[in-house]
Amino acid sequence: MEPLLQQMEKELVGQRQNIRLLVTALLAGGHVLLEGVPGIGKTKMVRALSGLIGGESRRIQFTPDMMPSDIIGHVVFNMQDNRFETIKGPVFANLLLADEINRTPPKTQAALLEAMEEGQVTIHGVTYPLPDPFFVVATQNPVEYEGTYVLPEAQLDRFLFKLTMQYPSHESEKQILIQHAPFTRKQEEKQAPVYSLDDILAQRRKLQDVVVDDSIFEYITTLIRKTRETKRLLLGASSRAGIAVLMASKAWALLDGREYVTPDDVKMVARPALRHRLILSPQVELEGGTSDHIIEETLAAIPVPR
Repeated sequence: MEPLLQQMEKELVGQRQNIRLLVTALLAGGHVLLEGVPGIGKTKMVRALSGLIGGESRRIQFTPDMMPSDIIGHVVFNMQDNRFETIKGPVFANLLLADEINRTPPKTQAALLEAMEEGQVTIHGVTYPLPDPFFVVATQNPVEYEGTYVLPEAQLDRFLFKLTMQYPSHESEKQILIQHAPFTRKQEEKQAPVYSLDDILAQRRKLQDVVVDDSIFEYITTLIRKTRETKRLLLGASSRAGIAVLMASKAWALLDGREYVTPDDVKMVARPALRHRLILSPQVELEGGTSDHIIEETLAAIPVPR
């Protein structure tokens, strides 16, 4: 998948690791919550991926007045044919960009729960399967809270990764300006797909061949259980979190051209896979602690398998 990664890195300067983690989640069959301040390329990253993998992509701009039927679809009566018709919503796509997901009420946020977990939606009692692959990337702004609704833990747990986009380095930001120097208002030419949906599904099947040694299983299990033992957390990682770390580790190894998982793979995916699943104690929050710090400390305290 190197051509796909290289093309995305050309379009998004200074986001190499987040790009690779985004594609890792796609390979692992998970979903991604993308967090960052406005103007650093969250939406552009997803649009770049959607243009390079083919398939159907949709974008939903979440607003406070949005209803669940605006996402999954609804039933209308066709007076001309004298029958009811099902109008499918934008969720029926291979890649769904849920832009500013925390701006819509919990009732509408919950409309994505069944879609993200089961790969299907129910419209007026009838269940419809979603396209395969089905990949959700949701964005949110971490600094603006007025008019927003915090995602509940059940919703957060549906995301394989939570990626945080930071400001680019000095050199990367300079390169971004150079790229936009010849800017015009003309429509950008759509990139030709470099990877088909069948290619992605074929890569997913290769995950079954990625070898995981028993020491790696022990390493991940110890990591997950350690998060439940510390008093710095009100809620540690669940068994589903352990599965997320395992599948993401296998996908990261495959993306790196290997058919076996190493402890470094686990360390690489641990933070994005766990940071949104942990609930800090009030004391840690007052002290300015973060989930990332606790994950790093927990990894440092566990013996690395050889």
